[in-house]
Amino acid sequence: MRILAIETSCDETACAVVDVVGKTTPHFTVLSNVISSQVKLHAPYGGVVPTLASREHLKNIPHVFKKALSKASTTMEDIDVIAVTYSPGLVIALLIGVSFARGLGYAYGKKIIPVHHVAAHIYSNWLSNTKIVFPLLNIVVSGGHTELVLMKRLGSYTLLGETRDDAAGEAFDKVAKMLNLGYPGGPAISACGKNGDASRFVLPRPMIASGDYDFSFSGLKTAVIHCIKKHPEIMSNKTARRDFCASFEQAVADVITKKTMRAAQEYHVKTIALSGGVSANTRLREQLTQAVTTHLRAATFIVPARGFSTDNAAMIAAAAYFTRARATTWKNIDASAHAPLR
Repeated sequence: MRILAIETSCDETACAVVDVVGKTTPHFTVLSNVISSQVKLHAPYGGVVPTLASREHLKNIPHVFKKALSKASTTMEDIDVIAVTYSPGLVIALLIGVSFARGLGYAYGKKIIPVHHVAAHIYSNWLSNTKIVFPLLNIVVSGGHTELVLMKRLGSYTLLGETRDDAAGEAFDKVAKMLNLGYPGGPAISACGKNGDASRFVLPRPMIASGDYDFSFSGLKTAVIHCIKKHPEIMSNKTARRDFCASFEQAVADVITKKTMRAAQEYHVKTIALSGGVSANTRLREQLTQAVTTHLRAATFIVPARGFSTDNAAMIAAAAYFTRARATTWKNIDASAHAPLR
């Protein structure tokens, strides 16, 4: 199967062409994975401005589409099916991708597979790992999502816990803005905190012992504000800022790791998978790797290649392959801001 995939859920305009061979253990060959980033456009605002994002998608998607076909040395006649993100996300951004996919479906007589963005992050792990054993515990951590999702088999999702307020990625963005580190916040804080003393500043670990699998990061942001007021040197001294970034990063990693490990033990999982934009964070990757290796020797920890961690269209193609039974005509596709994971 050759899939053309489209992703416009937030601020990345992306198209990919992916070949899939095999049924039980499919092998994915990414022929192209083109991404047009809007980071510079939104950086002055410290976050994504929906109307600007939608306008940029509209401008960029024809060029990204043509480049994806060119890099894959293919044409629409060779494409078997179109895949597109329909939810969740910024609806005026999603509509650009969905409308473009509908146009292609109509013009070329191709079926379209609607893809859930969180499912795509989950299935991004299949792009880098050929054999995944169930039960599988997914930690989806991005700018809009922080969720623990249990899968007993393909297509089966049990939401164990999610954030009650801000997602981890959003917390990184807002703290980076407080520190004048720029946007996006995750890479900025990670770079600033590299080799920092993560024990220098005491920050809370919200809900780490709550007994459930939900998350909350709004209180951690409030603690950051108070800590900066108490220690003004954080804003003026490079060493203090480095240590503070490491301390904040460690607080987030501790909460995610603790809850993940407890859920993995309770549900006797065989695989633990990290995905989403924050999965590119080195501290979180290393901490989860060490925790699984030390305490869950019967389980395997996997994480997608960094190129598939942030929003991209190759992961949309991977999810589409596993949900190909939902392929439909261009008339039956629409965007939704908050569709449930299914």
